[in-house]
Amino acid sequence: MQITASTVSLTVDDVAASQRFFTTHLGYVEQAAAEGFASLARSDAALDVVLLARGTEVLPADQRDRHASGLILAFTATGIEAEEERLRAEGVEITMPLREEPWGERLFQVTDPNGVIVQFVEWVTPSAPANA
Repeated sequence: MQITASTVSLTVDDVAASQRFFTTHLGYVEQAAAEGFASLARSDAALDVVLLARGTEVLPADQRDRHASGLILAFTATGIEAEEERLRAEGVEITMPLREEPWGERLFQVTDPNGVIVQFVEWVTPSAPANA
C-alpha cells in the first residue's frame, strides 16, 4: 500500500460556516462542494479537510448524528507567532493563546464556528532548566 494523501472528515452542523473559516483564515481552497458537503485542500503538505453535514444520509446510520468533537486538528508549522497575530487581526478568537511547553512545543489554538479546535504547533529547542 502507498498512501497518496491524508484527509480528515469532520461532521458539523453548518458546513458553510466551517468552509468559510477554513478558506478565509487557514488558506484552504474548495476542491468540491454540494449540499451538506465540502472538500478542502491546501497546496502544501497540510491535511485535506472534508466537511459533512450532521445527519447526512451518505454516512452510515450509526455515524449520522455524531458531531466533530473531542478532537484537535493540529498543524505543525513555522512562524506561528506571526500566524497568531494575523488571525487575531482578522478577528479570529484565539481560544488558547500562544504558549511554550517545557519539552519545546510552542502552540496556540483557534476554534471554528462549529467547535472544531485547530491547533498550530512549532517545535523549538527546550529552554534549559533554571538550576542547570
